[in-house]
Amino acid sequence: MKSLLSEAWLVASKDLRIEARSRVLTNQVAPFAVLVLVLFGFALDADQRTLRMFAPGLFWVAVLLCLLLAVQRSSAVESADDAATGLRMAGLAPAAVFLGKSAAIFVQLLVLELLLTAGIIVFYGSSVKNLFLWLIAGLVTALAVATTGMLYGALASGLGVRETLLPILLLPVLAPVLIGATRAYDDALGAAAVDGWAWTGLLAMFAVVASTLGALAYGALVED
Repeated sequence: MKSLLSEAWLVASKDLRIEARSRVLTNQVAPFAVLVLVLFGFALDADQRTLRMFAPGLFWVAVLLCLLLAVQRSSAVESADDAATGLRMAGLAPAAVFLGKSAAIFVQLLVLELLLTAGIIVFYGSSVKNLFLWLIAGLVTALAVATTGMLYGALASGLGVRETLLPILLLPVLAPVLIGATRAYDDALGAAAVDGWAWTGLLAMFAVVASTLGALAYGALVED
């Protein structure tokens, strides 16, 4: 287990260093996320009370759209100069590669969640009513979507049209996560009277299942 985690850390730190140097997150993904929130506001053409009501759902839709960019970026990093072959030749366990790359996407999503939370506070007039629930639900959902995104990214990576196929494969699977995360944030942001902790528990179960399946199946999915 210690070796698996150390290998996963090597992969995650590699991906995060690449992203830090390329600044794709700060220069492209983050502005895209903010723009999505602004466009949602224009599309609804609503007052702040209505925007506050819909803020949790719009927040997570923006996160999922950014997830697609992050997963495609992660796959592109491994495609460049046949880096995926280099990882296999290095003797890293496929499960460690999956966990490491998922962890890198997870960290990027956390940064985006912080940015988008600031966005809905500024643009929609939302406020965090339950900080602890907001934090735990955000962490659990980021883990669920990162691992699921990485799993389906690996599934689509061998296809020449993965950029267009990935959303078709991934978004229907993440629909339950979108619903659960929205309900949890309804409670955390005070947008609706629901039991956010119950939904967060379901999200945690989804995250555990996705992480386990991904770690077990990743090796078979990326084999030539």
